[in-house]
Amino acid sequence: MSANSFGSRDTLRVGDESYEYFRLDAVEGAQRLPYSLKVLMENLLRTEDGQNVTAEHIRALGNWDPTAQPHQEIQFTPSRVIMQDFTGVPCVVDLATMREAVGALGGNPDEINPLAPAELVIDHSVVVDLFGSPDAFERNVEIEYERNYERYKFLRWGQTAFDEFRVVPPGTGIVHQANIENLARVTMNRNGQIYPDTCVGTDSHTTMQNGLGILGWGVGGIEAEAAMLGQPISMLIPRVVGFKLTGQLRPGTTATDLVLTITEMLREHGAVGKFVEFYGEGVASVPLANRATIGNMSPEFGSTAAIFPLDEEAIRYMRLTGRSAEHTDLVETYAKAQGLWHDPAHEPVYSEYLELDLGDVVPSIAGPKRPQDRIAVSEAKPTWRRNVQEYVHDDGIQTGVDEASAESFPASDAPAVHINGGDAVAEHTAKQSIRRPHKPVPVTLADGTETEVDHGAVVIAAITSCTNTSNPSVMIGAALLAKHAVEKGLNRKPWVKTSLAPGSTVVTDYYERSGLTPYLEKLGFHLVGYGCTTCIGNSGPLPEEISKAVQDNDLAVTSVLSGNRNFEGRINPDVKMNYLASPPLVVAYALAGSMDVDITTEPLGTDQDGNPVYLADIWPSPEEIQEVIDSAIASDMYVNAYADVFAGDDRWHALPTPTGNTFEWDEESTYVRKPPFFDGMGQEPEPVGDISGARALAKLGDSVTTDHISPAGAIKPDSPAGQYLKANGVERKDFNSYGSRRGNHEVMIRGTFANIRLRNELAQGAEGGYTRDFTQAENPADAPVTFIYDAAQNYAAQNTPLVVLAGKEYGSGSSRDWAAKGTRLLGVQAVLAESYERIHRSNLIGMGVLPLQFPQGQSADSLGLTGEETFSITGVTTLNEGTIPRTVRVSTDSGVEFDADVRIDTPGEADYYRNGGILQYVLRQLIQK
Repeated sequence: MSANSFGSRDTLRVGDESYEYFRLDAVEGAQRLPYSLKVLMENLLRTEDGQNVTAEHIRALGNWDPTAQPHQEIQFTPSRVIMQDFTGVPCVVDLATMREAVGALGGNPDEINPLAPAELVIDHSVVVDLFGSPDAFERNVEIEYERNYERYKFLRWGQTAFDEFRVVPPGTGIVHQANIENLARVTMNRNGQIYPDTCVGTDSHTTMQNGLGILGWGVGGIEAEAAMLGQPISMLIPRVVGFKLTGQLRPGTTATDLVLTITEMLREHGAVGKFVEFYGEGVASVPLANRATIGNMSPEFGSTAAIFPLDEEAIRYMRLTGRSAEHTDLVETYAKAQGLWHDPAHEPVYSEYLELDLGDVVPSIAGPKRPQDRIAVSEAKPTWRRNVQEYVHDDGIQTGVDEASAESFPASDAPAVHINGGDAVAEHTAKQSIRRPHKPVPVTLADGTETEVDHGAVVIAAITSCTNTSNPSVMIGAALLAKHAVEKGLNRKPWVKTSLAPGSTVVTDYYERSGLTPYLEKLGFHLVGYGCTTCIGNSGPLPEEISKAVQDNDLAVTSVLSGNRNFEGRINPDVKMNYLASPPLVVAYALAGSMDVDITTEPLGTDQDGNPVYLADIWPSPEEIQEVIDSAIASDMYVNAYADVFAGDDRWHALPTPTGNTFEWDEESTYVRKPPFFDGMGQEPEPVGDISGARALAKLGDSVTTDHISPAGAIKPDSPAGQYLKANGVERKDFNSYGSRRGNHEVMIRGTFANIRLRNELAQGAEGGYTRDFTQAENPADAPVTFIYDAAQNYAAQNTPLVVLAGKEYGSGSSRDWAAKGTRLLGVQAVLAESYERIHRSNLIGMGVLPLQFPQGQSADSLGLTGEETFSITGVTTLNEGTIPRTVRVSTDSGVEFDADVRIDTPGEADYYRNGGILQYVLRQLIQK
């Protein structure tokens, strides 16, 4: 029960029903707040208990100073938690382990139980093993069940062992699309109360729901577990960036082009740790699906959330997706009563401001390794030629002008997605004059086709990921482009691995209803599964002949995917360069077959009469796309798709379901094992100590992602993880992926810092999970290069603590708690970075690792640190006194000394660190009740 210090508890009548709610206008200053902070205000009013949430917290939010730097801690209690299986399985593993730990400490194991709705969608495990055939979907799902039998059996136990925990079985859809289309409540109606739906999730792209006005963001699994157990999330009242939208998108541009533009703008502006809120007259012209696309990529531009307020478009979408009239009326009435309804004429007060005219957006892609590296499609070829020189040797570079550069290509009457005007010839020629990487390798495919693979070959073209497959406009656009291409006689290039992995069955339903499926299949875009697939690294192997040509000749081949992540080593181990693009452009690049083609001016192929066919000739018009949407998409499709969303198919029902409130661990399992996080834990935490005699495990550069730290993709046979699996009788074909084995800490420790593209400056040029082991030589300069895991084991044997040195944006990317768990289990006690991404910094604290920041403007290099030093960190013990030191002293045996900023940002985070981690803190709190 709320303390209700402000007398805000009231009754709201909606239709024939009455509900309890907490009025925002009861707090002075609340009505002037941005939409996102109003949602936080309601959360505080409803959860005010005088301890975690006090009247002072509520007043502080009402008195929010938009110009101030964040300093006031508040406790946010999300209404529900959502998970996907890669991060959800270790969550359930931890909860199962906590039950045993509570019992061992004399508590009641049943207290480890979700107190708020927790839903897990199995969407990250299907791999594109088969493609380009009618049976690809069925076979891929069969293989998925075979590989993941142990994991799925464990999740079925979780369904019965924990209250308020439900699982969406495989083959249903992608978590974020299922969330906005069905699971999201928008307004919660629970125990006679109504309040805003707020949700945190164990996936960075939980922010997709921001497009539907739902506040929430991605957290690490350890934070999610704490939230499930009723623990509020400690946070500082954030700065809010107001992002004004005006105008409308031009024909030929898509939601993907828009979000890549916004990503570039916000990364340049700086949005890490901030809320972004969209407003202005242009908001009304942004369809809900486009809003969801923008919200989805909030992690790519670094913000905590990227939210749109509620309006008529949100209500229209709720009705389209099958929400009842009673519920949509409830949402609208409540939003208007609370001042949460968007007024395009009103400009709220924000901390910072940006503005974009939607008419300025141009067709774009992003790559080759970061989502924020936007490239206009018209500049894609020359930009690729410049970037590829970082990936190939001089013997793979040829200098000269293409033969085609001397002629311009005629324009068509289709929408202008190519170069027009009198300067086309000169501009085209200038583009082609950049040095050309050229190393054609003959390949004979399994079906006897003879072809060549070269640098820049698009070997993967994947329509995948929640970001875009939830958006009917771009999905219909891709299918129509395929239809036009087939009618012109075009086909994909033979070396391209094509795949279609929608985020829900609704997509394939409207493809069937519109008659567009055959055209996609003609180009090889057969359904391969309903899941993340390529975007999470489950692209599956390239055809053997292609893979061999790439590896034997060190070709810099590419992928093009309609996803949100293109980090190094993520998509496929054979593919060095990865590009994000809209679904129509994915199809276009499958036709072109190479990034060394300017698809805006060069032909994609020839028609039946030998005439060149250009992208503009097959690009669908907005009117054509809308006509299909109007005729092929209806609310009954969503109602039918989600009628039995938790039921599953015969394969799911055939799985055995273990019983009991504690899990019976199988010591032979290589998927699910009891982790050591609570081993030896007492009822009271030990005092935290200073760090002395530490060695550097890694010295890393800028933009090191959680994919670099804890990869999700393939496990190399000769890696420590591969060696462990082989030693435990697992055949190479059954290795599966790091992501699928996150329930086994033995695999994940060995996989930490194991990304094949990791560049550790200590490893003397070796790329991958390597470092120098200073335990093996008296002189650090003589230390041998070895696997990071092996070195960490040697340091542990000598009781030597470890540190990691890093650059800017450390830990960007996915909300991957194993990036922090693995770091801690390797023996790392502190990380020194120039700056952090929000989620990973929080996860490090949640695992008892100290995040430190170099002094402003300083770095490891500027301070003269090589990573060969021995480190001491003093001043940490101040935390035992109940205060957070602003800085600690870092000193080395080489004489370098400096004060590092302590990035424990709130008293709540300090409690977690003092307890050795957030789960230990929560467990002790439960025992003391």
